[in-house]
Amino acid sequence: MADIKFLITRELGVLGEGSKGWQKEINLVSWNDRKAKLDIRDWGPEHERMGKGVTLSKDEAIKLKQLLEEIDLDSMDIG
Repeated sequence: MADIKFLITRELGVLGEGSKGWQKEINLVSWNDRKAKLDIRDWGPEHERMGKGVTLSKDEAIKLKQLLEEIDLDSMDIG
């Protein structure tokens, strides 16, 4: 399997932390020397390992923001 090259160009925030020290983060990440995209995933300490996540283009991030603003999360039965 080919190595995946990544560079976190901007750390935007931590959404939560797991029991083993991994953090769910939202960052701008450049994958394989491409333009950075919005990225949400779990990261190990010091960003040496990562879990599965989702990477969004600017248009997808704008749409996600719009959808989240429209949703009444208090009315949902989510954990």
